[in-house]
Amino acid sequence: MSGEISRRTFLRGTLAGAVVVAGFDTHLRSWVSAAELEHRATALAEDFPTFDGVLLLDDASRAAAADDFGRLVHRQPLAVLKPGSVDDVVKLVQFARRNNIKVAARGQAHSTQGQAQVEAGVVVDMATLATVHEINPTNALVDGGTRWLDLITETIPQGLTPPTLVDFLELTVGGTVSLGGIGGQAFRFGPNVDNVLELEVVTGRGELVSCSPVHNVELFDAARSGLGQFGLIVRARVRLMPAPPNARLYQAFYSNLTGFLSDLERLIDDGRFDTVQGFAVPDGAGGWLFQLETTKYFSPGQEPDDASLLSGLSFNPGTQSAQDMTYFDYLNRLAPLVAFLRQIGVWAFPHPWVNLFVPAANAQTLIGETLSTLTVDDVGQGPILIYPFNRELFRTPFFRVPDSRHFFIFALLRNAVPPTPERAAQLVAANRTLFERAMMLGGKRYPFDSVPMTRHDWQKHYQPLWGALVSAKRHFDPDGILTPGQGIF
Repeated sequence: MSGEISRRTFLRGTLAGAVVVAGFDTHLRSWVSAAELEHRATALAEDFPTFDGVLLLDDASRAAAADDFGRLVHRQPLAVLKPGSVDDVVKLVQFARRNNIKVAARGQAHSTQGQAQVEAGVVVDMATLATVHEINPTNALVDGGTRWLDLITETIPQGLTPPTLVDFLELTVGGTVSLGGIGGQAFRFGPNVDNVLELEVVTGRGELVSCSPVHNVELFDAARSGLGQFGLIVRARVRLMPAPPNARLYQAFYSNLTGFLSDLERLIDDGRFDTVQGFAVPDGAGGWLFQLETTKYFSPGQEPDDASLLSGLSFNPGTQSAQDMTYFDYLNRLAPLVAFLRQIGVWAFPHPWVNLFVPAANAQTLIGETLSTLTVDDVGQGPILIYPFNRELFRTPFFRVPDSRHFFIFALLRNAVPPTPERAAQLVAANRTLFERAMMLGGKRYPFDSVPMTRHDWQKHYQPLWGALVSAKRHFDPDGILTPGQGIF
């Protein structure tokens, strides 16, 4: 009940100064506000739906939907739907299909190249569909617009947690599952998409379909990591497991990339830690150090054995540290940094990120070559991620990763400094060069970043599943109205 009240309150709040759509002019192919209805001489669509939420036409709503975390691409929609129910999404997609209008879902808009934007179409703002419907000992049923932070705020007091969580908890469940979803636990439990038990999807046909590993399997496999091409995820049942009370966070530093990468692989094989992540950080003299970051979960009175956990690793002697915190505080550890970046304005800078998966056998080459010419200015003080993964746990067909036993994500989470279009364009061009080098080495792209892609690039990215991707598009979105911002078709 509280979710319903908060949603109604949110919807009322959006109407202040907003222009609500009341019809669609079939002759001019434009939306009509309630105030304009009595002055319209041309025909209005007789099948224009009535929404539980609101379809907004005002400049402020459309401008907000024409932006994302990247601040690089700005595609202006004709309208923004703030749905009051799943039925609203169904009605909109059905109407859009009849009238050849493009549609995309927007979660927290954390993509960096306009992936969730729609030129002259409709953006569905999923923030109004964010209810946690059910929590039980093995899973939770949530709306697609639910943030991971809101989910764990409810599950952890009940001693439960999703097996894998993204680092930035303000992302939505639907957006993450549409992409893939990785974090420090994925080497053990796989990505978010492989910890989903069931989905409710509004396909491009305007049909609300439930799917799972045993029911409507083709849609289940298409919607997960489907980049919004086949349907909009409006609800998901995600796996839960017991949540530990505490975490001990370990950090140590390396001067040698070879030893660092070797230790990362060793740690995901022997499983001594519960999370494993790595970073490249400035050494203060124009070069780079490599930071190992791991955790061990524990209950009070059963503290980890530090010496045993750190034994045999080749980090620089004396650089290791350990810090205890609650499990929730560990998961939400980025919140203070994000708050600071927002306060000083850097969060609003352009973010021409590049996120690449590279086979372990070629990671030394790609990362070493890149860092040898990279400066702190080239990332604008942004972090550089080097996370290791086990390929066997990445089972979702359209989540394309290297075909090697181990692989790494190598991500430059750039801030454009100075925050000018010219500097952002330079960094996007550098991303393209790095992408091409990674592809030569058997890599793949994690496609919420800022890399210009041709149709040939997409075909290569999805091989040998390109034919299956095209077939699924024709079946579930035959008129091609969904999520054009990815630029795949």
